[in-house]
Amino acid sequence: MNRALPVVRLRVPTDEDAVAWHRIFDDPEVMEFHGGRSAELYVYEELTARQRRHDAERGFCLWTMVDENEQVIGFTGAQPWPQDWGPKGEIEIGWRLARPYWGKGYATAAAQMTLERLRAAGVKNVVALVRPGNERSVAVTRRLGMALAETFPHPRLPEDALCFRLDL
Repeated sequence: MNRALPVVRLRVPTDEDAVAWHRIFDDPEVMEFHGGRSAELYVYEELTARQRRHDAERGFCLWTMVDENEQVIGFTGAQPWPQDWGPKGEIEIGWRLARPYWGKGYATAAAQMTLERLRAAGVKNVVALVRPGNERSVAVTRRLGMALAETFPHPRLPEDALCFRLDL
C-alpha cells in the first residue's frame, strides 16, 4: 500500500538554520551513522554558509527541510562529494532528519523534490553514500530508484561505504 507523502518544503539554509541543525542533530540516534554526535555549532555555521554559496553558484545545495508547521526538521539536497576519497567529482544526494520525523515519508518526499531540482539544474546523475547497517537510508535510496553500484573503502571506519547511483 502506498501512502501519501507528507508536506515538506525546502529552502536555502539561513544563519538561524545552523542553530536548528545543531539542536536537532544533537541526538545519538540521528547521528549513529554520522560520527555518533552532533558537530560543534561553528561546523553547522560553516556548512550553511557553504550551502548558500552552492545554491547561488550551482542552483542546488543541502536545503533546510521545513514541515507543514514551518518547523525545521533537517536537511536534504545535493552537493559535490566533499571528501578526498570515494566518488570524487560526483554530485552526492543526502538527507538527515530529526528523530520525531523518521518513518513518516519526509526524507523520501524531500529527496524526490531534490531530484526534480537537480534535473532542472542539468545534473545528469547522482550518488548516495550510505554506511552499512543504515537501513533507513538504504530504503530511501531504493524508493528514489537508486541502485547499489559499488563500495568505497572508508578511511576511518572498518567497513566500506555503499555507493548508490541514479541517472537523471
